[in-house]
Formats: sequence, C-alpha cells, structure tokens
Amino acid sequence: MRKTMLWLLLCGGALAACGESPRPPAAASAKDANAGFRAEENAWRQQRRENLLRPDGWTSLIGLHWIQLKAHFLGSSPGSGIRLAKGPEKMGLLQQQDGKLFFTPERGAELTLDDQPLKGRVQLFDDKSESPSVIGFDQGKGKLTVIERGGRHALRVKHADADTRTGFAGLDYWPADPSWKIEGRFVANAPGKTLPIPDIIGDTNDIPNPGAVEFQRGGKTYRIEALDEGDGSLFLIFADRTNGHGSYGAGRFLDAGKPDAAGKVVLDFNRAYNPPCAFTPFATCPLPPPENRLDLAVLAGEKQYGGLKH
Repeated sequence: MRKTMLWLLLCGGALAACGESPRPPAAASAKDANAGFRAEENAWRQQRRENLLRPDGWTSLIGLHWIQLKAHFLGSSPGSGIRLAKGPEKMGLLQQQDGKLFFTPERGAELTLDDQPLKGRVQLFDDKSESPSVIGFDQGKGKLTVIERGGRHALRVKHADADTRTGFAGLDYWPADPSWKIEGRFVANAPGKTLPIPDIIGDTNDIPNPGAVEFQRGGKTYRIEALDEGDGSLFLIFADRTNGHGSYGAGRFLDAGKPDAAGKVVLDFNRAYNPPCAFTPFATCPLPPPENRLDLAVLAGEKQYGGLKH
C-alpha cells in the first residue's frame, strides 16, 4: 500500500516520470531551435508584406513620368502634359530652368510640400539630394517625388488607392528551410572599388562594391558580389536557375549583415525577395550583374508574384 501511495504521489508531482518518456536533451534542443527558426522566418515575411503594403510602399506606385520639356502642366485631366493616373485634374506647372526644377501649384489645388501647405512657386529637390521634396495631394493619399537616373529626371507618383495595392495578391514562398541559411565568407575588395550595375530602364550605375561573399552548396563554392548599404551591411542582387521557373525572371535581392571580425557573414536565402518591378511597372530596379548569375537553383525565399503581368 505504501509503495502504491508513493507511486501516485510521484505521478502527481512529475507526470513525465510516469507517463511518456522524456525527450532526449538533443532532440528537445533541435525541436526548439527549429520552432525558433520558423517563428523568425514568419516574422520576417509578415514585416515584408507590411512594408510592401504601406500607403507609400512599392505597391502604391501609379506612375513614372520622365521630364523632357522645359515646362509641363501636371494633373489627371486628359489635357495635362504629364497626366497622372489619380489626383487633382489640374495640379500645377512643372518647369526646368538652369538644371533646376520648379513647381507652381494650380490656384485652388490642395497640396502640401514636405507636409506643409503649398501655396506658391517652389524648387523641387530629387532623391539624390539631402532633403528630397515630397508633394502631397488627395489629403495625403498621393505623393509625388522627383528621382534622378542616369542624368535624367522623372516624377515618381504614389497613391494609397493604387490598384496594385488594393488588389494585392499576396506573397508566395518556398517552404522555409534551415539548410538555406548558410554561413559564407566575405572576401574584401580594394577600397573604393565599384561594380557596374545595370537597371531595368537601360542605365548603368557604378555602385560601391566592398567585396564578395563566397558560400558552399552541394559541395560547390559560389560567389556573389556585394554592394555597400552604407552602414557596413551588404546588399546582394543575384540571379539563379529558378528565375522564370518559380521565381521572378529578372532576379532577386538579399540583405546580409555586416561581416564579423573573422569575415563570416550569414546568407539566409529564405529571405531572398523580389525587386519592386515584380509588383509595379513604374519602378527602376537594378538587375543582377554578370558576376552574380549563379549556376544554382535557389529553391528558397520569395517566388514569382502572381498578381501583375507586365
């Protein structure tokens, strides 16, 4: 009787001692690590979706208008020199003078410049300046900025009611796989080295190229030239054998942290993502340089977006 009572007390205080056998420590640790990995990947995917769907995110792009004449009238009316897909019928007059851009709002147009009421003629600064100008319209739903590409200027127009945003079709991924989170080796280039990066509009820009990341997969060594993000972290533009066969045809992007003191850097291909051009025809995306075209099928990360055909 005493043995029976002792057994019941032990069961009440430690169920694992009487029921299922406890998991071996190694198995428990591996299971917890895998759960943590999946949670981190899901959190990254959720943040990725939220960024795309911000009111001024990439899915809100509704126009890219190259500035070609000395003067353009802006607005959504058919008679506008630069016709906007959404916004006031008459927004104002855009002028080029001595290499500078000026904008005069239409009388009665409710516009803002850098979140302040816009009432008179102002100079506009492009995205290469320290303080790029932002013209707001439609009670802040619309935003108009100036970009500079290859010595040319264009108006980039965003709107929270863009069809590409309101009709967003969602993101699709290959299953998250820890084997695609790979530790690579950073190989530094000589200080000041740049890499010619072509873009989808036909321009080529020389971008700071601090080094390359070498990694192994399936017993082979691969190499991706990295671009400088400005804070020591790395930006990679790569193509692989899934392009056009599951992933976006023009390549994908990947962010990586700053290499450690030993030159180690982690490439998590589960977080490879599509460039903005996968979601809108109005972006000016960089393309993978020849050095970054991998003879490898990267079956990880973001797949081809199914909501836009262009």
